[in-house]
Amino acid sequence: MSSLIRVTVTQLHDSPHRLTTDWAALVEHVRENQPDLVLLPEFPFSRWFFQTRRFQQAVWNDSVKEHERWLGRLPELGRAAVLGSRPVNDGASRYNEGFVWDAARGYRSAHRKCYLPDEDGFWEASWYHRGPREFNLIDVGPVKVGFLICTEMWFTEHARAYGRQGAHLIYTPRMNEPATVSRWQTGAQALSMVSGAYVASSARYGTPSSGGVGWMIAPDGDVMATTSEDQRFRTVTIDLAVADAAKRTYPRYVDDA
Repeated sequence: MSSLIRVTVTQLHDSPHRLTTDWAALVEHVRENQPDLVLLPEFPFSRWFFQTRRFQQAVWNDSVKEHERWLGRLPELGRAAVLGSRPVNDGASRYNEGFVWDAARGYRSAHRKCYLPDEDGFWEASWYHRGPREFNLIDVGPVKVGFLICTEMWFTEHARAYGRQGAHLIYTPRMNEPATVSRWQTGAQALSMVSGAYVASSARYGTPSSGGVGWMIAPDGDVMATTSEDQRFRTVTIDLAVADAAKRTYPRYVDDA
């Protein structure tokens, strides 16, 4: 089996009105580039409503329904496995759930966001509950993937732990302000170096609160590709053998027991 995997990172408009156009362009990009994995941003299928601190049940429910509706369109992305995060209800609790979908196995829950911001533009802890402090790899075909949803990437101990588990790819769907994009990219490069894994991110963009720019970063911290207004989807080939080998090099091999 080949260790080469093709991965698409995305930059999608932070507007439901632009989503139909974005989606058509993504479907075409996937058809032409034939990726194995397609990575979506955080909460890709509804507007970002966390600018308001007061929780509104109807707004949350509408977002849940929109994401469920769009999940029905994931087969349009062909053979690719699709990764993202979305709002879910579980009894009386609400979560930001990372997921994997593919045609063979359908929908799988992968991780629930644990570390939640609560400030202007990002009143997430006021809207939904913390997930369990569980950071486990999920197998997506031959790729061992660890989720760090947005703010979670700043808790770098989990990236190192993912590396110890054998992660090939750490996936960080996000939403951040335009002025902070370079900081987030620097943080992602650090994650790759402490884990020995590729680090990929997809993001929302197009408003004062959403800074966009997706990227793929190699296990040594080098930036392999970034998205832009002109190239909102980038498909790159990663080598799982490179990630495996990186675990045996500095500083990953250093014993921290």
